[in-house]
Amino acid sequence: MDFAYSERTVALQARVSAFMAEHVYPAEPVYWQQLEANTAAGKRWRPLVVIEALKPKARAAGLWNLFLPDSDRGAGLSNQEYAPLAEIMGRVPWASEVFNCSAPDSGNMEVLVRYGSAEQQQRWLEPLLAGEMRSAFAMTEPGVASSDATNIEARIERRGDEYIINGRKWWTSGAGDPRCKIMIFMGKTDPDAPRHAQQSMVLVPMDAPGVTVIRPLTVFGYDDAPHGHMEVDFDNVRVSAANILLGEGRGFEIAQGRLGPGRIHHCMRLIGLAERSLELMCRRASSRVAFGKPVAAQTVTQERIAEARCRIDQARLLTLKAAWTMDVAGNKAAKAEIAMIKVVAPNMACRVIDWAIQAHGGAGMSQDFPLAYFYTAARTLRFADGPDEVHRNAIAKIELGRHAA
Repeated sequence: MDFAYSERTVALQARVSAFMAEHVYPAEPVYWQQLEANTAAGKRWRPLVVIEALKPKARAAGLWNLFLPDSDRGAGLSNQEYAPLAEIMGRVPWASEVFNCSAPDSGNMEVLVRYGSAEQQQRWLEPLLAGEMRSAFAMTEPGVASSDATNIEARIERRGDEYIINGRKWWTSGAGDPRCKIMIFMGKTDPDAPRHAQQSMVLVPMDAPGVTVIRPLTVFGYDDAPHGHMEVDFDNVRVSAANILLGEGRGFEIAQGRLGPGRIHHCMRLIGLAERSLELMCRRASSRVAFGKPVAAQTVTQERIAEARCRIDQARLLTLKAAWTMDVAGNKAAKAEIAMIKVVAPNMACRVIDWAIQAHGGAGMSQDFPLAYFYTAARTLRFADGPDEVHRNAIAKIELGRHAA
């Protein structure tokens, strides 16, 4: 097992880091200023100019669609090669969009590359790859415990050359963006089929009659405009039968193919967020004096800094192992590692960011520092792509199976 980064990855790390330093970090205050200006103008969900202005620069620099292992359409990087780039982008929560590497678009593009028909790819994939539109993934439902995806009640019913779609979804991230043109919708096509063959995925245009965005959901008070996490109603929505992905009953198969790489991306972005929080913590602790000596000289602060370094490096190594296993043996062989990183990385990031907030005192909770927003992002990832409890159960079952008589 070799965790050494390839020459190509090392070169891309340098280029992405340089781009972040020159363009992204200086734009952070501008991002919040533009969001506030949009709100004051009654256009909170309007795309931010600062991000749109950076996209052509990233594309011109050859830092575009880096997540996609398809070398014809993306960078052709393996999971292990892309992981450290995701970490760098993750240091700023919105930076991935600048490189056209942000969720849910990245996962949706991978689905269309792997499972989409030629017609679906031409109509939806190509504009997504070009950054001309955005997308959403409609899976979770308010009426059931969606941590068990077999509970999903939304229906996809075939009628002639069309599918009729009914259901209520929420936490449909990206559906608030006016550039969002397409959703991947998961629902049941055959409730009487075997448990994991009941579900299918179908492409639903945002402007299809019967699609209604009910409201944005807040995350600890943040609505994450203009991206948003929306509750969406589907009332007798009609789409062409050609919009089905892969075929009826293949929803779980598609979900597994989509979520494996996505969890690597999420976890490495969280590691980047934790790294930046530790840096902010160290700088703040070194510049403040309390009880006659620098905060950095206080034993409790030193213990937290040391523990943060240990936890970050442990999470990174485990995530790289998961990425390496996926590359070498496939997603199924890496199921334990994928589940473990999904537990470890968000919990680690929450802890490190919390310590960083403590080191900043009251300022750490304010808008003067990004830590409060960082915390909400990290805490959210303990639910997204499956809650901690589901992944812990999966890990325990695998471990028990190894030791069964």
